[in-house]
Amino acid sequence: MRNIDDIQEEYEFLEGDERYRLLIELGRELDPMPDALKTEATQVRGCSASVWVYPTQTPDDRLHFLADSNAAITKGIIALVLATVQDRPADDVIKIDIADRLAPFDLGNQLSSNRTQGIPNMIALIRETASRVASG
Repeated sequence: MRNIDDIQEEYEFLEGDERYRLLIELGRELDPMPDALKTEATQVRGCSASVWVYPTQTPDDRLHFLADSNAAITKGIIALVLATVQDRPADDVIKIDIADRLAPFDLGNQLSSNRTQGIPNMIALIRETASRVASG
């Protein structure tokens, strides 16, 4: 997965449809999520599209998330969110202000509100998972 800073640098050079294409490309780069993991328990509420996020943990307490969506742009937004935390130790994830890291992308003005309304719920799920793992 690409680093969030590298994605931001590329995003800033693009405009309009090129930004949409980048988001779609990012979504395609996500690790595949097996259909068996796409359940009610892994579904993120509040999203206009179907979104699933499944947290996993490596032996050294790094968090790795599998995620998918039935909408290409939404899947790209998921990739942006995950780029801020993917494969980091749970203690580090707790300290990351994900919304702040996403602010330079100005998603609220770049995309329709129904495309971005589930982001806070996705962030909450990531933070809850990190807190649970960090506390043992």
